[in-house]
Amino acid sequence: MAAYEERETDILIVGAGGAGMFAALYADDNTPQDTDITVVVKKLAGKSGCTRMVQGGYNAVLHPEDSIDRHYEDTIKGGKFLNDQEIARELVEGAPKIIHKLENELGVFFDRDEDGHIHQKPFAGQSFDRTVHKGDLTGIEIMTKLRDELLTRDVKFLEETRAIDILTDESGTGAAGSLLLDMRKGEFTAMASRMTLLATGAGATMYNISTPALEKSADGQAMAYRRGARFQDMEMMQFHPTGLLAGDTKLTGGVIEEGIRGEGAHLYNGEDERFLREYAPETMERSCRDVVSIASYKEIMAGRGTENGGIWLDATHLGADIVEEKFPGMTERTRNVGQDLSQTQVEVSPTSHYHMGGAVIDEQCHSDIPRLFVAGEDAGGAHGANRLGGNGVVDSTVLGKCAGEAMAEEFHDHEIGDISHSQVTDIIDRVTAPLEREDGEDIYELREDLEMTMWEYVGVVREESELEEGLDLIESYKERLERVSVPGSKRYNLTWNEVMDVRNLIIAAEMVARSALFREESRGAHYRNDFPEPDDENWLANVYVQQGDDGMETSREDVRFTRIHPSELEVEPTIPNTDAVQGDD
Repeated sequence: MAAYEERETDILIVGAGGAGMFAALYADDNTPQDTDITVVVKKLAGKSGCTRMVQGGYNAVLHPEDSIDRHYEDTIKGGKFLNDQEIARELVEGAPKIIHKLENELGVFFDRDEDGHIHQKPFAGQSFDRTVHKGDLTGIEIMTKLRDELLTRDVKFLEETRAIDILTDESGTGAAGSLLLDMRKGEFTAMASRMTLLATGAGATMYNISTPALEKSADGQAMAYRRGARFQDMEMMQFHPTGLLAGDTKLTGGVIEEGIRGEGAHLYNGEDERFLREYAPETMERSCRDVVSIASYKEIMAGRGTENGGIWLDATHLGADIVEEKFPGMTERTRNVGQDLSQTQVEVSPTSHYHMGGAVIDEQCHSDIPRLFVAGEDAGGAHGANRLGGNGVVDSTVLGKCAGEAMAEEFHDHEIGDISHSQVTDIIDRVTAPLEREDGEDIYELREDLEMTMWEYVGVVREESELEEGLDLIESYKERLERVSVPGSKRYNLTWNEVMDVRNLIIAAEMVARSALFREESRGAHYRNDFPEPDDENWLANVYVQQGDDGMETSREDVRFTRIHPSELEVEPTIPNTDAVQGDD
């Protein structure tokens, strides 16, 4: 019989990026002193995940000439009207309050202008310069102060511990905790809880060029899917336009933040042309991320890219002193790979960055599984078809706060349930099976194949035949996964943990591919070469995916316009579909 320890906690939070840490903060603020709050994190608390990697900044309405309505309209327009409008409103209304808490209670210090006011810089897709920042390393400032605050409180952190699966109670009707693995010791714990939050950060690393921390492997999304949760708009994977090209190194894909384009940097193809004149002549480099990424990809695939399959980002006309002063982190990053943002053009490419799709939630982060909450990038709805730069950290902090407050309010209504012991042993048997096999598939080769399949068949530009071929390959990867063998013991076995990562990524990849095949139009981050225009008549709809009796099932429902209708706003045009623009792709 599989060996495991049994433990209990009142509130279990899986993930210690911005959403998980803010949930812990607000849950602790709003519960009795003896409440047991446990945070599980695959790496180190406050020093991993993607909120710490945020460079550009945090969108918030602070200036008297700006307004909540204006920020809200920018967010809805950027999302091409697929947003859950109530969740989006929660974000923009909550953002200024979080900035106040960060500065006045946690000691976060944002950059100031000459008058001493918080400085706000321009970001693409916004009608007002509202992006608050600390140089170009905003995430480090926020997460460092947040971690310092939580370490002074009675919140338990289980570091280098991964959640394997959500556990249900004996009735099977709700979340009752999670099976955990202490990665250092190789030991399992069945952690029972009253409330469970998933905030692990999705899985943009399913692509071979990507920006996130490597520990982000769609763990939360896969766990929620296996328990029957419903997902929306999983086809909407955002590709950041300017991921650094650094050869065969882990730095390839790392973001060169878009504040540089907001400041006035230019993009050129391999023929030294500012190609965005052909795609978005009015907004050019300050267009939304989806527009710039699709245009860049088309130039590359048409043979007009750089020698290494990218495009050029040029900030030299801004002046070396200005670039180094305003973007020190980005300048250092390029110098680390033998380039120099302040002195020369830098080679970049679209890079998989952020998942707008995710588990269906409400404004308090309830999923459709009782007592299971989802926040941050594991959840969908807030950003629709495309996220504005600077709105991601708003999502993680504001919805983390909402989840923490909701769990604090509701946890006393529920007892810690009895978990299913047969369920625990079944999960342990499944995840340890590769350790019992010999001479099987190599997990690293399988991951590389998955990443290339997603890039080539389910990438920036999509079409039916390629999506179907990609899905066939994903099906074959499921079979190969069951033949993977891993040497060694359970104790700090990184190869074994890679198997669990890839298992989760394959689930998320299939959700992306099936949703992309289902949506027969182009909208936001989802571009179909065979359906190159948005189809408002048929596809102002959310695409849903859920586990069914015969596997993954897709469906659609019309968007609920609870606050604003597309007819009330002008939307930035999609990429034009002309021969002159498309070239050979």
